[in-house]
Amino acid sequence: MATFLYKLGRFAFRRRLYVAFAWVALLLLAIVGAASASKSTSDSFSIPGTEAQKAFDLMEQRFPDASANGASARVVFTSPGGQKVDVGKQKAAVEDVVKELKSGKQVSSVADPYESKAVSDKGTTAYASVKYKVASMELTDADREALKDAAQHGRDAGLTVEIGGDALQAMPEEGASQIIGIGISAVVLLVTFGSLVAAGLPLLTALIGVGIGVSSITALANVLDLGSSTSTLAMMIGLAVGIDYALFIVSRFRHELTEGREPEDAAGRAVGTAGSAVVFAGLTVLIALAGLAVVNIPMLTKMGLAAAGTVAIAVLIALTLIPAVLGFAKHRVLGRKVRKGLKADTDTGSAAKKPNMGTRWARFVLRRPIWVLVVGVLGLGAIAIPAASLELGLPDDGSQPVSTTQRKAYDLLSDGFGPGFNGPLMIAVDAAHSKDPKAALDTISQTITKMDDVKKVTEPAFNKAGDTAMLTVVPKSKPSGLETEGLVHDIRGQAAGLKSETGAVTLVTGTTAMNIDVSQKLNDALLPYLALVVGLAFLLLMVVFRSVLVPLKAALGFLLSVVAALGAVVAVFQWGWLASLLGVEQTGPIMSMMPIFMIGVVFGLAMDYEVFLVTRMREAYVHGERPGQAIVTGFTHGARVVAAAAVIMISVFAGFIGSSESMIKMMGFGLAIAVAFDAFVVRMAVVPAVLALLGKAAWWLPRWLDRVLPNVDVEGEQLQKNLAAQAAGPAGAVPERAPSRV
Repeated sequence: MATFLYKLGRFAFRRRLYVAFAWVALLLLAIVGAASASKSTSDSFSIPGTEAQKAFDLMEQRFPDASANGASARVVFTSPGGQKVDVGKQKAAVEDVVKELKSGKQVSSVADPYESKAVSDKGTTAYASVKYKVASMELTDADREALKDAAQHGRDAGLTVEIGGDALQAMPEEGASQIIGIGISAVVLLVTFGSLVAAGLPLLTALIGVGIGVSSITALANVLDLGSSTSTLAMMIGLAVGIDYALFIVSRFRHELTEGREPEDAAGRAVGTAGSAVVFAGLTVLIALAGLAVVNIPMLTKMGLAAAGTVAIAVLIALTLIPAVLGFAKHRVLGRKVRKGLKADTDTGSAAKKPNMGTRWARFVLRRPIWVLVVGVLGLGAIAIPAASLELGLPDDGSQPVSTTQRKAYDLLSDGFGPGFNGPLMIAVDAAHSKDPKAALDTISQTITKMDDVKKVTEPAFNKAGDTAMLTVVPKSKPSGLETEGLVHDIRGQAAGLKSETGAVTLVTGTTAMNIDVSQKLNDALLPYLALVVGLAFLLLMVVFRSVLVPLKAALGFLLSVVAALGAVVAVFQWGWLASLLGVEQTGPIMSMMPIFMIGVVFGLAMDYEVFLVTRMREAYVHGERPGQAIVTGFTHGARVVAAAAVIMISVFAGFIGSSESMIKMMGFGLAIAVAFDAFVVRMAVVPAVLALLGKAAWWLPRWLDRVLPNVDVEGEQLQKNLAAQAAGPAGAVPERAPSRV
């Protein structure tokens, strides 16, 4: 592989105009496609194979006029001073608002609170349910403004009016912190390279790659039914890996120049060596993201594949566009002092260089490996303790900031009708094979009413054919309570007996039931997902490092860092530690999809640093250095760049903490803290300590396995032999097809 990538790098260097033009043309094409594509109108969420989804599909099929996918709003009314809202001028004001709500162009129906008996027992709170013909993302600004105006007219009449539901849902605001993150990346690159040109190249190429990826996602969003957060997550991951991959190629190119190589040869060698690490690091990320498909939640699968596509683009850009751009920059990627130093070295001979911080740290770890290992493991273990209290859930209006109208409506409904009112259970009853559907519904309703934690069961609403009905169950407990979860299981546990008695099939759905099903599905998929991703990556790293223990150590280190990151997420977003500092206005359960998505991304990124850092150690070892000295060599050449790459990735991820969407905010914080733990504790401390204790055993591989595994020459050993043979002349030439066995 190294030989192929060497040729690719030299080709891109020589044909830099054509390569650069091709990438710019792709960027423009993607932008045009995004601009001309229709806006994504769906943020659908489905969980195939679960009872909640089956019930939802049944209702959509049997109640075609119910606008099951349509947006909804709950307009909540209260009057000042505890006055009743169902008498006098308060009632007249409510009726005026309801009348105005019905005039909306895309409104399907409005349930009058007095006709639907949506008034609290004390008469102080009422609500009107508004259904729309289209999904929330399809609502126009005029529709939302009409809803807000109606509520404002009620406030002008002396009422307290708040709006809940998804009708006011809008695209998330990302905040200016992303710009700050990119700015920090630029400063880190400038400090690392000491050259504006070298610092600008990774940023430029990463932005081109992210532009192509995000524009392509936007262009295909409506066709592929991609959610609103898909492009944001793709941007987050693509920007981070794009800068890092470019950083490693540029860094290796600079190193080759300081060794006296010609720019074209330096570009080829940089792509042939660091490029090989980029390929395999990228493959681990792709495996982790594409592996999310095993969970069988379409939204999660699409998010993973979209992010994987952006990572693939980042890899291709690192292998082709970076050497092409280096062809324009050449020696200008080196700072002036370095260029003058090279000239001075050529004239007077180079002096011994002072050991850098990476060298000094590696030597310290080699002297105290047990202490470093114990401190690193115990420190991350302590941070991981809150992960034992992890609670999963899906966001609802109760998780909104307390300043929003959605949260105020949620609290008003909870105070007026009870905590379970915000998490009602929808019961879909398929009575097509029942002899007496109405009698069957009476039996089902009476059975559910007698269950614990049931406050109210509404009258069943039949479809036109009379073979299917819906009824609503209001629990006594809050939506996220264990009692409500127990009620869902109790109703489902009675379904088989009810079917044998009435002939009707009882299915439980609704947001609360779907939340329970998603959490269960994700819990069930976690171990298979980890086994698949870790297993495939283990095999991949075994091919890269030709070792059994190094990949095993890499996987265990990942588990340590990701559990510690989950502990930090729980401490901030669930327990509320430092929440105000990070702009977290409302704590609560962690989003159900967040942990497994974070695990996939962090695993891929953790393997990035493993590949980049340990490959340099492996390269030194196969060229004859002792195991301890190989560790020092790896840190001498790689620690500064890996540290810079980690700081860049942390700053990019941290930039998304300013997002208004809880999933993005959690992901930004979780990924940033996970990269910090993995890069600076696991890869910089635990890894060299373990390698120091293992010695030569770290690079052990059974002979039979050595014969079976393909040798991809990541270290560039065969490439070095070929180049040396070419330099020696025809007599010493080595055929390109010679076996590349370490």
